[in-house]
Amino acid sequence: MAMYRKLGKKADQRKALLRNQVTQLIYHGKIETTEARAKEVRKIAEHLITLAVKEKDNFDEVTVTAKVAKKDKDGKRIKEVVDGKKVTQYDEVEKTIKKDQPSRLHARRQMLQVLYPVVEVPTDAAGKKAGTKKVDLTAKLFDEYGTKYAGRNGGYTRIVKIGERRGDGAMKVILELV
Repeated sequence: MAMYRKLGKKADQRKALLRNQVTQLIYHGKIETTEARAKEVRKIAEHLITLAVKEKDNFDEVTVTAKVAKKDKDGKRIKEVVDGKKVTQYDEVEKTIKKDQPSRLHARRQMLQVLYPVVEVPTDAAGKKAGTKKVDLTAKLFDEYGTKYAGRNGGYTRIVKIGERRGDGAMKVILELV
């Protein structure tokens, strides 16, 4: 008996499909797919959430001094002329950041091996780079899902059958986070 479903695809295609579906599940909270795919995606997603639950509080708060560019009322950087060159002016600001401990860093890197990078594009700026922002799914796993599922021992997803697909009769399901 096989350890996993091959889903009728070659290894590289199967891995890409599963990574994409896990990424979308974590980002949106639910996806619609076939039953066989959902069962494979469930294994991977539950493992990632378990990592997040175990390592959610495993960080140190560190205060650092950072340089931040001075800006005018329009949000543009203030520049001054020094030795004939325009140089940006900076302020020093104290910031508190979270520094991962080694086990949390390892968990974060394991998550990044599975998850694809996600970029949010506003609807009014579709097709343009301006206004886009990167979504940090590992932070979402640690902060949102890690705290949400802290009291649970597994079982973070639910599969709801919604009927057969019209073309080939494959069972369609909704895979969602509980």
